[in-house]
Amino acid sequence: MPPPRLLPYEPGEIAEVPVPEPGPGQVLVRNTHMGVAAVMRTLMDENTDLPMPSFEIGAPLNGPAIGEVIAAPGTELTPGDLVEHRLGWREYALLDPSQAHRLEPGLMPDPAAFLSQGPTALMGIERGAEVRSGDTVFVTGAAGGVGSLAGQIARQFGAARVIGSTGSRQKADWLIGELGYDAVVIRGAGPFEDQLREAAPGGVDAVFDNVGGEQLTAAIAAANRGARIAIVGALASQLATDPTNVSKTEIDTLSLLSRSITLRGIALYDHLDLIPQWNRRFAEGLRTGTLSFPHARLRGIERAPQALRELIEGRHLGAVVVEL
Repeated sequence: MPPPRLLPYEPGEIAEVPVPEPGPGQVLVRNTHMGVAAVMRTLMDENTDLPMPSFEIGAPLNGPAIGEVIAAPGTELTPGDLVEHRLGWREYALLDPSQAHRLEPGLMPDPAAFLSQGPTALMGIERGAEVRSGDTVFVTGAAGGVGSLAGQIARQFGAARVIGSTGSRQKADWLIGELGYDAVVIRGAGPFEDQLREAAPGGVDAVFDNVGGEQLTAAIAAANRGARIAIVGALASQLATDPTNVSKTEIDTLSLLSRSITLRGIALYDHLDLIPQWNRRFAEGLRTGTLSFPHARLRGIERAPQALRELIEGRHLGAVVVEL
């Protein structure tokens, strides 16, 4: 068995160590795919408000991964099982059985699809923004791993008009041409509120906010009476080169009150029951063509730091997956 390679230090540095030997009650997994996400940038800060520990200097990073069980003495798992866990950023992972969740073999046409951020997207559309038939829906950060699925899900829930936001004309054209968005507002192409009001002349009924800042401010301004706004992410601060200099979101609480607008922060760790629901929904959608999995795939663990840098720089469309 070859030695695993880890990424514990500066981006791009590979550490080779012996493959761990699983003892009784332990699981050894050969990782096949890992996902990178914007939250990893935030976890590089020493102190965060996230309900998860920050990365440690001198230790491997971690994140979502799927892989094949190599050995699992004294556990209910067997060699060959496909499992999902949180010890990515390495080729082999030694886990407690509680950390490895068995996946249904053959469920997904592409195993990498288990690493989609669809559970978060479904949560925000269904339980956060409570999208209903006939709604005009605004999805911020629409070209990322979460937003690229949120727009598709909104349409499945009956949205009549889906509007997204992104950072370039190229991405806007992709959202309209490939994912079926009706209109896209572009960061830096003019006052955000003006663009949104032009894209949604009848106002916005539901908002899936993955960004915060001026985009959330504009969404509130354009929201109709009774609108539901789900706060799912905070990319404006997560991806900022200087997080201390990020403008705060200004909210007119009287305006929210007078228009009966619901503003709800919602996080996946409170809605973990959606993960198996999403996996079944996504598998069916991929097979029938009613859902797609926009993503970039880089091959080799040595490209993992590059994958994270390029995601933070906004170079990719959809999710970013590293095939190990």
